[in-house]
Amino acid sequence: MDYPIWNLAMGGGVLIGIVAITHVIVSHFAVGGGFAIAVIETLAVRRRNPAWRALAKRGSLMLILVSTVFGAISGVGIWVTIGLVQPAATSALIHNYVWGWAAEWGFFILEVVTALLYYATWDKVRPRTHLVIIWLYFFAAYMSLVIIQGILSFMLTPGRWLETHSFWDGIFNPSYLPGIVLRTGICLFLAGAYLTLAALRERDRRARVPMVRLLAGFQVVGVLLAYGGYRWWEHVLPGSVQAIFTGATPLLPALASTRHLALWALAAYLLVALFAAAVPRLHLWPTAVVAMLAGFAFFGGYERLREGARKPFVIRDFMFSNGILVSQIPDFDSRGVLANAVWAARGSEASQVAKGRAVFRAECASCHTIDGYLSIRKLVAPVDPDMLSGILATMREEGNEYAKGTYTHRGHVATDKLDYPLMPPLVGTEAEQEALATYLLTLKPSHGAEATNAD
Repeated sequence: MDYPIWNLAMGGGVLIGIVAITHVIVSHFAVGGGFAIAVIETLAVRRRNPAWRALAKRGSLMLILVSTVFGAISGVGIWVTIGLVQPAATSALIHNYVWGWAAEWGFFILEVVTALLYYATWDKVRPRTHLVIIWLYFFAAYMSLVIIQGILSFMLTPGRWLETHSFWDGIFNPSYLPGIVLRTGICLFLAGAYLTLAALRERDRRARVPMVRLLAGFQVVGVLLAYGGYRWWEHVLPGSVQAIFTGATPLLPALASTRHLALWALAAYLLVALFAAAVPRLHLWPTAVVAMLAGFAFFGGYERLREGARKPFVIRDFMFSNGILVSQIPDFDSRGVLANAVWAARGSEASQVAKGRAVFRAECASCHTIDGYLSIRKLVAPVDPDMLSGILATMREEGNEYAKGTYTHRGHVATDKLDYPLMPPLVGTEAEQEALATYLLTLKPSHGAEATNAD
Protein backbone atom coordinates (compact mmCIF):
# COMPACT_ATOMS: atom_id res chain seq x y z
CA MET A 1 0.00 0.00 0.00
CA ASP A 2 3.02 2.29 0.06
CA TYR A 3 3.07 2.77 -3.72
CA PRO A 4 0.63 4.11 -6.31
CA ILE A 5 -0.60 1.73 -8.99
CA TRP A 6 -0.25 2.29 -12.73
CA ASN A 7 -3.74 2.26 -14.23
CA LEU A 8 -4.17 1.06 -17.82
CA ALA A 9 -7.35 0.70 -19.86
CA MET A 10 -6.17 -2.74 -21.01
CA GLY A 11 -5.52 -3.80 -17.42
CA GLY A 12 -2.13 -4.10 -15.75
CA GLY A 13 -2.47 -7.87 -15.46
CA VAL A 14 -3.00 -8.20 -19.21
CA LEU A 15 0.13 -6.15 -19.91
CA ILE A 16 2.18 -8.28 -17.51
CA GLY A 17 0.81 -11.40 -19.18
CA ILE A 18 1.77 -10.24 -22.68
CA VAL A 19 5.31 -9.30 -21.68
CA ALA A 20 5.83 -12.29 -19.38
CA ILE A 21 4.56 -15.02 -21.71
CA THR A 22 6.66 -13.62 -24.56
CA HIS A 23 9.71 -13.59 -22.30
CA VAL A 24 9.26 -17.08 -20.89
CA ILE A 25 8.84 -18.62 -24.34
CA VAL A 26 12.10 -16.99 -25.40
CA SER A 27 13.93 -17.84 -22.18
CA HIS A 28 12.87 -21.49 -22.24
CA PHE A 29 14.04 -21.79 -25.83
CA ALA A 30 17.36 -20.29 -24.73
CA VAL A 31 17.73 -23.08 -22.16
CA GLY A 32 16.53 -25.95 -24.33
CA GLY A 33 18.29 -24.61 -27.40
CA GLY A 34 21.58 -24.58 -25.55
CA PHE A 35 21.16 -28.23 -24.59
CA ALA A 36 20.03 -29.34 -28.05
CA ILE A 37 22.85 -27.50 -29.83
CA ALA A 38 25.38 -28.91 -27.35
CA VAL A 39 24.14 -32.45 -28.06
CA ILE A 40 24.12 -31.90 -31.83
CA GLU A 41 27.65 -30.49 -31.93
CA THR A 42 28.91 -33.24 -29.61
CA LEU A 43 27.53 -35.85 -32.02
CA ALA A 44 29.00 -33.93 -34.96
CA VAL A 45 32.48 -33.93 -33.41
CA ARG A 46 32.35 -37.60 -32.45
CA ARG A 47 31.04 -38.69 -35.86
CA ARG A 48 32.97 -36.07 -37.80
CA ASN A 49 29.73 -35.11 -39.51
CA PRO A 50 29.86 -31.67 -41.20
CA ALA A 51 26.09 -31.54 -41.81
CA TRP A 52 25.31 -31.85 -38.10
CA ARG A 53 27.95 -29.26 -37.30
CA ALA A 54 26.36 -26.90 -39.83
CA LEU A 55 22.99 -27.38 -38.10
CA ALA A 56 24.53 -26.45 -34.75
CA LYS A 57 26.05 -23.35 -36.32
CA ARG A 58 22.75 -22.26 -37.87
CA GLY A 59 20.99 -22.72 -34.55
CA SER A 60 23.63 -20.78 -32.63
CA LEU A 61 22.84 -17.50 -34.40
CA MET A 62 19.21 -17.66 -33.30
CA LEU A 63 20.38 -18.69 -29.84
CA ILE A 64 22.45 -15.56 -29.26
CA LEU A 65 19.78 -13.29 -30.76
CA VAL A 66 17.15 -14.82 -28.50
CA SER A 67 19.24 -15.08 -25.35
CA THR A 68 21.39 -11.96 -25.38
CA VAL A 69 19.09 -9.54 -27.22
CA PHE A 70 15.38 -10.32 -27.05
CA GLY A 71 15.58 -12.28 -23.80
CA ALA A 72 17.48 -9.52 -22.04
CA ILE A 73 15.19 -6.75 -23.30
CA SER A 74 11.97 -8.59 -22.45
CA GLY A 75 13.41 -9.51 -19.04
CA VAL A 76 13.91 -5.83 -18.27
CA GLY A 77 10.39 -5.25 -19.57
CA ILE A 78 9.01 -7.64 -16.96
CA TRP A 79 10.76 -5.76 -14.16
CA VAL A 80 9.38 -2.44 -15.43
CA THR A 81 5.80 -3.68 -15.78
CA ILE A 82 5.57 -5.57 -12.48
CA GLY A 83 7.19 -2.65 -10.67
CA LEU A 84 4.48 -0.32 -11.98
CA VAL A 85 1.50 -2.67 -11.77
CA GLN A 86 2.37 -4.67 -8.63
CA PRO A 87 4.88 -2.53 -6.69
CA ALA A 88 4.21 -4.08 -3.27
CA ALA A 89 4.63 -7.64 -4.55
CA THR A 90 7.79 -6.69 -6.45
CA SER A 91 9.24 -5.17 -3.30
CA ALA A 92 8.37 -8.28 -1.28
CA LEU A 93 10.05 -10.60 -3.80
CA ILE A 94 13.19 -8.47 -3.91
CA HIS A 95 13.47 -8.25 -0.12
CA ASN A 96 12.85 -11.96 0.43
CA TYR A 97 15.01 -13.27 -2.42
CA VAL A 98 17.68 -10.65 -2.97
CA TRP A 99 20.47 -13.26 -2.97
CA GLY A 100 18.45 -15.48 -5.28
CA TRP A 101 18.10 -12.64 -7.76
CA ALA A 102 21.81 -11.85 -7.41
CA ALA A 103 22.73 -15.47 -8.16
CA GLU A 104 20.37 -15.56 -11.14
CA TRP A 105 21.85 -12.37 -12.58
CA GLY A 106 25.32 -13.85 -12.14
CA PHE A 107 24.33 -16.93 -14.12
CA PHE A 108 22.65 -14.75 -16.74
CA ILE A 109 25.86 -12.77 -17.24
CA LEU A 110 27.72 -16.07 -17.70
CA GLU A 111 25.02 -17.17 -20.14
CA VAL A 112 25.39 -14.03 -22.27
CA VAL A 113 29.20 -14.17 -22.27
CA THR A 114 29.34 -17.84 -23.25
CA ALA A 115 26.68 -17.40 -25.96
CA LEU A 116 28.65 -14.58 -27.60
CA LEU A 117 31.92 -16.45 -27.17
CA TYR A 118 30.43 -19.61 -28.65
CA TYR A 119 29.24 -17.87 -31.80
CA ALA A 120 32.41 -15.80 -32.19
CA THR A 121 34.73 -18.84 -31.97
CA TRP A 122 33.26 -21.02 -34.70
CA ASP A 123 36.19 -22.50 -36.68
CA LYS A 124 38.64 -20.51 -34.53
CA VAL A 125 39.25 -22.87 -31.61
CA ARG A 126 39.60 -26.62 -31.23
CA PRO A 127 36.28 -28.55 -31.43
CA ARG A 128 36.68 -29.82 -27.86
CA THR A 129 37.14 -26.26 -26.58
CA HIS A 130 34.08 -25.15 -28.52
CA LEU A 131 32.06 -27.92 -26.89
CA VAL A 132 33.15 -26.79 -23.43
CA ILE A 133 31.80 -23.31 -24.18
CA ILE A 134 28.34 -24.48 -25.29
CA TRP A 135 27.98 -26.89 -22.38
CA LEU A 136 28.98 -24.09 -20.01
CA TYR A 137 26.32 -21.93 -21.65
CA PHE A 138 23.69 -24.60 -21.05
CA PHE A 139 24.73 -24.97 -17.41
CA ALA A 140 24.37 -21.21 -16.81
CA ALA A 141 21.03 -21.04 -18.62
CA TYR A 142 19.59 -24.01 -16.75
CA MET A 143 20.74 -22.67 -13.38
CA SER A 144 18.88 -19.42 -14.14
CA LEU A 145 15.73 -21.46 -14.70
CA VAL A 146 16.29 -23.47 -11.50
CA ILE A 147 16.51 -20.28 -9.42
CA ILE A 148 13.66 -18.38 -11.07
CA GLN A 149 11.36 -21.40 -10.79
CA GLY A 150 11.77 -21.31 -7.02
CA ILE A 151 10.58 -17.71 -6.84
CA LEU A 152 7.73 -18.12 -9.34
CA SER A 153 6.39 -21.26 -7.66
CA PHE A 154 6.67 -19.59 -4.24
CA MET A 155 4.08 -17.02 -5.29
CA LEU A 156 1.46 -19.77 -5.72
CA THR A 157 2.56 -22.27 -3.04
CA PRO A 158 4.65 -20.50 -0.38
CA GLY A 159 4.39 -23.55 1.88
CA ARG A 160 6.30 -23.44 5.18
CA TRP A 161 7.64 -19.98 4.33
CA LEU A 162 4.42 -18.52 5.74
CA GLU A 163 5.56 -19.72 9.17
CA THR A 164 9.36 -19.52 8.97
CA HIS A 165 10.00 -16.78 6.35
CA SER A 166 13.11 -18.81 5.52
CA PHE A 167 14.75 -18.28 2.13
CA TRP A 168 15.09 -22.02 1.53
CA ASP A 169 11.54 -22.84 2.65
CA GLY A 170 10.32 -20.31 0.11
CA ILE A 171 12.48 -21.62 -2.73
CA PHE A 172 11.86 -25.33 -2.10
CA ASN A 173 8.11 -24.96 -1.86
CA PRO A 174 5.53 -27.68 -2.69
CA SER A 175 5.27 -26.89 -6.42
CA TYR A 176 9.00 -26.29 -6.99
CA LEU A 177 10.04 -29.75 -8.24
CA PRO A 178 6.89 -30.33 -10.35
CA GLY A 179 7.56 -26.98 -12.00
CA ILE A 180 11.19 -27.91 -12.69
CA VAL A 181 10.10 -31.12 -14.45
CA LEU A 182 7.40 -29.27 -16.38
CA ARG A 183 9.68 -26.44 -17.49
CA THR A 184 12.49 -28.82 -18.43
CA GLY A 185 10.08 -30.60 -20.75
CA ILE A 186 8.98 -27.29 -22.24
CA CYS A 187 12.62 -26.31 -22.85
CA LEU A 188 13.21 -29.57 -24.73
CA PHE A 189 10.17 -29.42 -26.99
CA LEU A 190 10.58 -25.73 -27.82
CA ALA A 191 14.21 -26.32 -28.80
CA GLY A 192 13.26 -29.38 -30.82
CA ALA A 193 10.49 -27.49 -32.61
CA TYR A 194 12.70 -24.60 -33.69
CA LEU A 195 15.74 -26.67 -34.64
CA THR A 196 13.49 -28.93 -36.72
CA LEU A 197 12.69 -25.90 -38.85
CA ALA A 198 16.43 -25.28 -39.17
CA ALA A 199 17.07 -28.95 -40.02
CA LEU A 200 14.46 -28.90 -42.78
CA ARG A 201 16.67 -26.40 -44.62
CA GLU A 202 19.23 -29.18 -45.12
CA ARG A 203 19.13 -30.13 -48.81
CA ASP A 204 20.79 -33.51 -48.42
CA ARG A 205 17.95 -35.89 -47.62
CA ARG A 206 20.27 -38.53 -46.17
CA ALA A 207 21.55 -35.97 -43.67
CA ARG A 208 18.16 -34.37 -43.02
CA VAL A 209 16.25 -37.52 -42.02
CA PRO A 210 18.40 -38.46 -38.97
CA MET A 211 18.39 -34.81 -37.86
CA VAL A 212 14.59 -34.68 -37.90
CA ARG A 213 14.37 -38.03 -36.09
CA LEU A 214 16.74 -36.88 -33.32
CA LEU A 215 14.88 -33.60 -32.86
CA ALA A 216 11.56 -35.45 -32.84
CA GLY A 217 12.99 -37.50 -29.98
CA PHE A 218 13.72 -34.28 -28.11
CA GLN A 219 10.12 -33.24 -28.60
CA VAL A 220 8.60 -36.57 -27.55
CA VAL A 221 10.66 -36.62 -24.36
CA GLY A 222 9.87 -32.95 -23.76
CA VAL A 223 6.12 -33.43 -24.17
CA LEU A 224 6.08 -36.44 -21.83
CA LEU A 225 8.11 -34.58 -19.20
CA ALA A 226 5.87 -31.52 -19.53
CA TYR A 227 2.72 -33.61 -19.15
CA GLY A 228 4.07 -35.50 -16.14
CA GLY A 229 5.28 -32.28 -14.55
CA TYR A 230 1.94 -30.58 -15.16
CA ARG A 231 -0.05 -33.41 -13.57
CA TRP A 232 2.33 -33.43 -10.60
CA TRP A 233 2.04 -29.64 -10.32
CA GLU A 234 -1.74 -29.83 -10.35
CA HIS A 235 -1.70 -32.59 -7.73
CA VAL A 236 0.34 -30.60 -5.17
CA LEU A 237 -1.92 -27.54 -5.33
CA PRO A 238 -4.23 -27.01 -2.33
CA GLY A 239 -7.82 -28.08 -2.93
CA SER A 240 -9.04 -24.47 -2.81
CA VAL A 241 -6.65 -23.62 -5.64
CA GLN A 242 -7.62 -26.63 -7.74
CA ALA A 243 -11.28 -25.65 -7.31
CA ILE A 244 -10.62 -22.50 -9.34
CA PHE A 245 -10.07 -24.37 -12.62
CA THR A 246 -10.88 -28.08 -12.08
CA GLY A 247 -13.94 -30.13 -11.24
CA ALA A 248 -17.48 -30.14 -12.59
CA THR A 249 -18.17 -26.55 -11.47
CA PRO A 250 -14.88 -24.60 -11.46
CA LEU A 251 -14.93 -21.18 -9.83
CA LEU A 252 -13.42 -19.58 -12.92
CA PRO A 253 -14.78 -21.33 -16.05
CA ALA A 254 -12.46 -19.35 -18.34
CA LEU A 255 -9.45 -20.88 -16.59
CA ALA A 256 -11.02 -24.34 -16.86
CA SER A 257 -11.35 -23.80 -20.62
CA THR A 258 -7.71 -22.72 -20.74
CA ARG A 259 -6.73 -25.95 -18.98
CA HIS A 260 -8.63 -28.08 -21.50
CA LEU A 261 -7.13 -26.20 -24.44
CA ALA A 262 -3.60 -26.54 -23.05
CA LEU A 263 -3.88 -30.29 -22.49
CA TRP A 264 -5.43 -30.92 -25.89
CA ALA A 265 -2.68 -28.84 -27.49
CA LEU A 266 -0.08 -30.99 -25.72
CA ALA A 267 -1.81 -34.16 -26.93
CA ALA A 268 -1.76 -32.85 -30.50
CA TYR A 269 1.92 -32.00 -30.13
CA LEU A 270 2.69 -35.54 -28.97
CA LEU A 271 0.98 -37.02 -32.03
CA VAL A 272 2.95 -34.77 -34.40
CA ALA A 273 6.23 -35.52 -32.61
CA LEU A 274 5.61 -39.29 -32.74
CA PHE A 275 4.79 -38.98 -36.44
CA ALA A 276 8.06 -37.11 -37.04
CA ALA A 277 10.02 -39.74 -35.13
CA ALA A 278 8.38 -42.61 -37.01
CA VAL A 279 8.38 -41.11 -40.51
CA PRO A 280 10.93 -38.25 -40.49
CA ARG A 281 11.06 -37.99 -44.28
CA LEU A 282 7.39 -36.92 -44.30
CA HIS A 283 7.76 -34.37 -41.52
CA LEU A 284 7.81 -31.11 -43.49
CA TRP A 285 7.23 -27.41 -42.82
CA PRO A 286 3.44 -27.57 -42.25
CA THR A 287 3.59 -30.25 -39.55
CA ALA A 288 6.66 -28.64 -37.96
CA VAL A 289 4.81 -25.32 -37.68
CA VAL A 290 1.75 -27.08 -36.22
CA ALA A 291 3.98 -28.68 -33.57
CA MET A 292 5.50 -25.33 -32.65
CA LEU A 293 2.10 -23.62 -32.38
CA ALA A 294 0.79 -26.47 -30.22
CA GLY A 295 3.78 -26.03 -27.93
CA PHE A 296 3.11 -22.31 -27.66
CA ALA A 297 -0.56 -22.99 -26.88
CA PHE A 298 0.27 -25.39 -24.06
CA PHE A 299 2.93 -23.16 -22.54
CA GLY A 300 0.81 -20.02 -22.75
CA GLY A 301 -2.14 -21.89 -21.29
CA TYR A 302 -0.09 -23.18 -18.38
CA GLU A 303 1.25 -19.71 -17.58
CA ARG A 304 -2.29 -18.32 -17.60
CA LEU A 305 -3.37 -21.09 -15.25
CA ARG A 306 -0.45 -20.46 -12.91
CA GLU A 307 -1.20 -16.75 -12.75
CA GLY A 308 -4.98 -17.12 -12.48
CA ALA A 309 -4.80 -19.82 -9.79
CA ARG A 310 -3.34 -17.30 -7.33
CA LYS A 311 -6.58 -15.30 -7.18
CA PRO A 312 -7.31 -13.34 -5.03
CA PHE A 313 -3.64 -13.23 -4.02
CA VAL A 314 -0.47 -12.14 -5.74
CA ILE A 315 1.49 -14.17 -3.15
CA ARG A 316 -0.82 -16.95 -2.01
CA ASP A 317 -2.10 -16.69 1.58
CA PHE A 318 0.21 -13.70 2.22
CA MET A 319 -0.51 -10.70 -0.03
CA PHE A 320 -3.68 -9.90 -1.93
CA SER A 321 -3.63 -8.73 -5.54
CA ASN A 322 -4.10 -5.13 -4.37
CA GLY A 323 -0.93 -5.24 -2.26
CA ILE A 324 -2.66 -5.58 1.12
CA LEU A 325 -1.22 -8.24 3.44
CA VAL A 326 -3.51 -10.70 5.19
CA SER A 327 -1.83 -9.68 8.45
CA GLN A 328 -2.74 -6.01 7.86
CA ILE A 329 -6.51 -6.51 7.82
CA PRO A 330 -7.15 -5.80 11.54
CA ASP A 331 -5.07 -2.61 11.43
CA PHE A 332 -6.73 -1.39 8.23
CA ASP A 333 -10.19 -2.11 9.63
CA SER A 334 -9.32 -0.10 12.72
CA ARG A 335 -7.42 2.87 11.27
CA GLY A 336 -8.81 2.86 7.76
CA VAL A 337 -7.27 1.91 4.45
CA LEU A 338 -6.69 5.54 3.49
CA ALA A 339 -4.51 6.06 6.55
CA ASN A 340 -2.14 3.51 5.03
CA ALA A 341 -2.47 4.47 1.36
CA VAL A 342 -1.62 8.15 1.53
CA TRP A 343 -1.01 8.34 -2.23
CA ALA A 344 -4.63 7.32 -2.87
CA ALA A 345 -6.10 9.56 -0.18
CA ARG A 346 -4.90 12.89 -1.58
CA GLY A 347 -7.86 15.19 -2.04
CA SER A 348 -10.28 12.67 -0.50
CA GLU A 349 -11.43 15.15 2.15
CA ALA A 350 -13.43 17.14 -0.40
CA SER A 351 -16.52 14.93 -0.54
CA GLN A 352 -17.92 11.46 0.06
CA VAL A 353 -17.49 10.67 -3.64
CA ALA A 354 -13.84 11.75 -3.58
CA LYS A 355 -13.22 9.61 -0.52
CA GLY A 356 -14.89 6.64 -2.19
CA ARG A 357 -12.80 7.14 -5.32
CA ALA A 358 -9.68 7.09 -3.13
CA VAL A 359 -10.79 3.78 -1.57
CA PHE A 360 -11.38 2.40 -5.07
CA ARG A 361 -7.87 3.42 -6.13
CA ALA A 362 -6.36 1.80 -3.05
CA GLU A 363 -8.28 -1.48 -3.08
CA CYS A 364 -9.80 -2.10 -6.50
CA ALA A 365 -7.79 -0.35 -9.21
CA SER A 366 -5.04 -2.98 -9.34
CA CYS A 367 -7.53 -5.26 -11.14
CA HIS A 368 -10.50 -3.14 -12.24
CA THR A 369 -10.49 -0.24 -14.68
CA ILE A 370 -13.32 2.25 -15.12
CA ASP A 371 -14.27 1.45 -18.72
CA GLY A 372 -11.57 -0.94 -19.96
CA TYR A 373 -10.57 -4.43 -18.84
CA LEU A 374 -12.78 -5.74 -15.99
CA SER A 375 -14.74 -2.48 -16.20
CA ILE A 376 -16.20 -1.54 -12.84
CA ARG A 377 -18.82 0.61 -14.59
CA LYS A 378 -20.24 -2.47 -16.33
CA LEU A 379 -20.26 -4.43 -13.08
CA VAL A 380 -22.20 -1.83 -11.09
CA ALA A 381 -24.63 -0.94 -13.91
CA PRO A 382 -27.27 -3.59 -13.03
CA VAL A 383 -26.84 -3.25 -9.24
CA ASP A 384 -29.19 -1.17 -7.07
CA PRO A 385 -27.93 0.74 -3.98
CA ASP A 386 -29.17 -1.84 -1.46
CA MET A 387 -27.61 -4.73 -3.35
CA LEU A 388 -24.31 -2.88 -3.69
CA SER A 389 -24.23 -2.09 0.03
CA GLY A 390 -24.93 -5.76 0.79
CA ILE A 391 -22.12 -6.95 -1.49
CA LEU A 392 -19.60 -4.58 0.07
CA ALA A 393 -20.72 -5.52 3.58
CA THR A 394 -20.24 -9.21 2.78
CA MET A 395 -16.80 -8.56 1.33
CA ARG A 396 -15.82 -6.59 4.43
CA GLU A 397 -17.09 -9.36 6.70
CA GLU A 398 -14.99 -11.85 4.72
CA GLY A 399 -11.99 -9.71 5.55
CA ASN A 400 -12.74 -10.16 9.24
CA GLU A 401 -12.99 -13.91 8.72
CA TYR A 402 -9.64 -13.91 6.88
CA ALA A 403 -8.05 -12.18 9.86
CA LYS A 404 -9.56 -14.67 12.33
CA GLY A 405 -8.36 -17.64 10.27
CA THR A 406 -11.91 -18.93 9.86
CA TYR A 407 -11.24 -20.09 6.32
CA THR A 408 -7.75 -21.41 6.96
CA HIS A 409 -7.38 -25.16 6.43
CA ARG A 410 -4.02 -26.93 6.77
CA GLY A 411 -2.22 -23.63 6.50
CA HIS A 412 -4.07 -22.53 3.34
CA VAL A 413 -6.92 -20.06 2.97
CA ALA A 414 -9.88 -22.03 1.63
CA THR A 415 -11.00 -19.30 -0.76
CA ASP A 416 -13.48 -21.63 -2.44
CA LYS A 417 -15.63 -21.36 0.71
CA LEU A 418 -16.02 -17.59 0.35
CA ASP A 419 -18.92 -15.77 -1.29
CA TYR A 420 -16.46 -13.81 -3.47
CA PRO A 421 -13.48 -16.20 -3.74
CA LEU A 422 -11.69 -14.47 -6.62
CA MET A 423 -11.55 -10.97 -5.11
CA PRO A 424 -9.63 -9.64 -2.12
CA PRO A 425 -11.87 -8.82 0.85
CA LEU A 426 -12.88 -5.22 1.43
CA VAL A 427 -10.88 -3.73 4.29
CA GLY A 428 -11.20 -0.39 6.06
CA THR A 429 -13.74 1.37 8.25
CA GLU A 430 -17.50 1.35 7.80
CA ALA A 431 -17.28 4.99 6.72
CA GLU A 432 -14.87 4.02 3.92
CA GLN A 433 -17.20 1.21 2.87
CA GLU A 434 -20.09 3.68 2.61
CA ALA A 435 -17.93 6.15 0.70
CA LEU A 436 -16.93 3.43 -1.78
CA ALA A 437 -20.59 2.55 -2.32
CA THR A 438 -21.39 6.22 -2.94
CA TYR A 439 -18.62 6.52 -5.51
CA LEU A 440 -19.53 3.29 -7.32
CA LEU A 441 -23.14 4.44 -7.66
CA THR A 442 -21.92 7.52 -9.54
CA LEU A 443 -20.53 5.17 -12.19
CA LYS A 444 -23.99 3.89 -13.12
CA PRO A 445 -25.24 5.12 -16.53
CA SER A 446 -27.72 7.52 -14.92
CA HIS A 447 -24.77 9.31 -13.36
CA GLY A 448 -22.62 9.20 -16.52
CA ALA A 449 -21.77 12.88 -16.64
CA GLU A 450 -20.93 13.03 -12.95
CA ALA A 451 -18.79 9.91 -13.20
CA THR A 452 -16.89 11.32 -16.14
CA ASN A 453 -16.07 14.44 -14.16
CA ALA A 454 -15.11 12.36 -11.10
CA ASP A 455 -12.74 10.18 -13.12
